Amino acid sequence: MSTTICQVMGFIVSSLGVAGCMVATAMDMWSTQDLYDNPVTAVFQYQGLWRSCVRQSSGFTECRPYFTILGLPAMFQAVRALMIVGIVLGILGLLVCIFALKCVRIGSMEDSAKANMTLTSGIMFIIAGLCAITGVSVFANMLVTNFWMSTANMYQGMQNVQNRYTFGSALFVGWVAGGLALVGGILMCLACKGLIPEESRYKAVSYNASGRNISYRTGPYKVGSGYEPEMKTRRGAGYEEAARSDDGRRSYPSKYDYV
Repeated sequence: MSTTICQVMGFIVSSLGVAGCMVATAMDMWSTQDLYDNPVTAVFQYQGLWRSCVRQSSGFTECRPYFTILGLPAMFQAVRALMIVGIVLGILGLLVCIFALKCVRIGSMEDSAKANMTLTSGIMFIIAGLCAITGVSVFANMLVTNFWMSTANMYQGMQNVQNRYTFGSALFVGWVAGGLALVGGILMCLACKGLIPEESRYKAVSYNASGRNISYRTGPYKVGSGYEPEMKTRRGAGYEEAARSDDGRRSYPSKYDYV
């Protein structure tokens, strides 16, 4: 019963994590304009992985997608790739996990096969969660670096107006979603141990001694290995082993047998 509960909980938590990764990837507020020095502004800017948006004080919002791929920074494209890989692995893990649930019976599938499928889905969820957490962390590191560089330029008087960007809500959604997918994968791996049949955990192995008729004796006795060559005696053409006749008397070769 505990194995089923652990498996179902892992499936539910992983599903929430994968759904959160999809939502975070589609959100536009990965980075938002910092309003610390200018709290009252007529234009508010925020950016996502796929487009940048501008919201005016009148409530009108205009979004513009990125029309280039090669013009974007390499780290920005790496974040995109990590999030997409995490989503794909999460969806595949969900499909495998559905068929691996112990409460779902498909034909004559054995528990050992379900255990392998459960372990596979758990590994997929763990990798998906790590991809999401890594992608969000890389983007956050980019924001921190650009923020302090913009701040240093503003205090040095290099530029009069400098827009600084801080963490958006999509980053926190991505961190939570990656953590949920990671925890769900760990639960699935723990449930795999309970699905393995008891008789397949410890398999008895019988070891047979090589050779035949090996006898072990203690003391001064001679050890026989059973491989001694048989003594063969030479016999001539006329000297054959005497055979008993029907009346019980032995028959010996006559003199004509030597010719």
